[in-house]
Amino acid sequence: MIKKIALAVVIVIAAVLAFAATKPDTFSVERSTSIKATPEKIHPLINDFHNWTQWSPWENLDPNISRTYSGAASGVGTAYAWTGNGKVGTGRMEITESTPAKITLKLDFLKPMENHCVTEYTLTPKGDVTEVTWSMHGPNKFMGKVFSVFMSMDKMVGKEFENGLANLKAAAEK
Repeated sequence: MIKKIALAVVIVIAAVLAFAATKPDTFSVERSTSIKATPEKIHPLINDFHNWTQWSPWENLDPNISRTYSGAASGVGTAYAWTGNGKVGTGRMEITESTPAKITLKLDFLKPMENHCVTEYTLTPKGDVTEVTWSMHGPNKFMGKVFSVFMSMDKMVGKEFENGLANLKAAAEK
């Protein structure tokens, strides 16, 4: 009986690993919202990491988060590193491109799971509102593929993007 149970467990694990291997090698998450503000009012909220405490969905997950700012004051070359609890982990991001219409970040997650990706914020004026799109894409390593068998990255991170965009909207529309 124990041999049959052990064999069944091994078969289930092998099936999960085999299925995980078929998952895409990259991931992508994207959300958008309309904000009743000009791109010129929204841009500094994203372009200066000191302003992220007003809207980032991860800022309130750890009251003891440790933040380090380096590089330029804002725009290309500005960097932000953090160390926090299990909900926020440890990582670093740096602005690599900054125009009135787009801000691109190099995002390095170090803990709880290492991954390196790109995040983009696109600001598109449409009449008296600005369409803000927040996207993130990067490699989906094998452990990420295994994780995606049980949990959707789009649903998990997408909800945080939606919260962040709602916070950004509230900050920009003040």
